[in-house]
Amino acid sequence: MLSKAEAASYCGLGARRFEAECPVRPVELPGGARVFDMVDLDKWIDTIKGAAEDDTAAIIARLG
Repeated sequence: MLSKAEAASYCGLGARRFEAECPVRPVELPGGARVFDMVDLDKWIDTIKGAAEDDTAAIIARLG
């Protein structure tokens, strides 16, 4: 789990650009901390790359 600044850096974006472009919503933890899940960020990046494969069966089928 990453803070907003860490998530922006992880994605290679500045904080303002990250906030403007990233559709991933933070998770609110008990106590009010809002953090970003790296898995969700990775899925978003994969979508941008056109390589998102959420279905395990599709991956296995491609492997033969």
